[in-house]
Amino acid sequence: MALIELCEPAQPKAAARFGVKNLLYATDFSATSEAALPYATAICRRFGATLHVVHIISDAALIMMTGGVDYVSMGTLYDDANIEATKKLEQLTARFADITHKTHIGHGAVWANLADVIETNAIDLIIVGTHGRTGLGKLLLGSVAEDILRHASCPVLTVGPKVAGHDKLPDYVNHKRDLAPSELDLRQILFATNFAQNAASIAQTAVSLAEEFEAQLTVMHVIEDYAQLGSRPDPIDQRVRRIKDLIPKNAALQYPPASVLEFGAASDRILKVAADREADLIILGARPAAEAGSSHLPWSTAHAVIAQAPCPVLTLRG
Repeated sequence: MALIELCEPAQPKAAARFGVKNLLYATDFSATSEAALPYATAICRRFGATLHVVHIISDAALIMMTGGVDYVSMGTLYDDANIEATKKLEQLTARFADITHKTHIGHGAVWANLADVIETNAIDLIIVGTHGRTGLGKLLLGSVAEDILRHASCPVLTVGPKVAGHDKLPDYVNHKRDLAPSELDLRQILFATNFAQNAASIAQTAVSLAEEFEAQLTVMHVIEDYAQLGSRPDPIDQRVRRIKDLIPKNAALQYPPASVLEFGAASDRILKVAADREADLIILGARPAAEAGSSHLPWSTAHAVIAQAPCPVLTLRG
């Protein structure tokens, strides 16, 4: 479908600034988790944040690895798993150099352990790697990522299997044992909204990030049910105005923000615009569909975008 785009001049500087003090990086030491690591370290260097590296040893994981054990054996298995996890965390953190960091090893239910670390350490951003396998008609992100996205109240940055941002982290690519450089390059930020109640506050986060990185900000909305629009053109004008109104009047952006209205399936259009604009970050306001009354993007839409996005996705809940 056709794309409608309007650009506005930048306004005076917004008051709020994006910042991170305590960042949680959840890892199971897989390639999926490793893909998120350069973003975690780059953000910590950028904002001077403390990096909390968390690994959870779950009963289910141990049983799957061993094929089933009795209760007498579980203690020994946990001890062995703890020793192995400690060794891997030491190898990982030895690469952090100038990054302030703490390590955490938990035992048992994954989310219960993560929630404790989040509360105890005032975590204000979580980073996790995801996979995008397809099964039974549903995109699967991985159990840890699912738990985090469904329960975390703070922003969550997900790095999926189709993220193409490593070319913007050259030190990580050219020297496999090194981490990302201190400067994370965000040139194009895409904020997709369906005008939820707190869309304005999420827009403020998007603006703040665009200001911090001197990036081009695009705010988009997708109309999925557009069969009657030909006879009722007013909703189009109204939604274009609502997109423009989300940009704070006192925003001081390096480039004029772009307003985009698309028609079709929300996840497809968001991914298409992200690819066309070579987005470095997608920002979504989303909640699981199970949360009744939510006016955010449906969980299925956020789910599909996160699993298939060509760049990291920052999800904020209301």
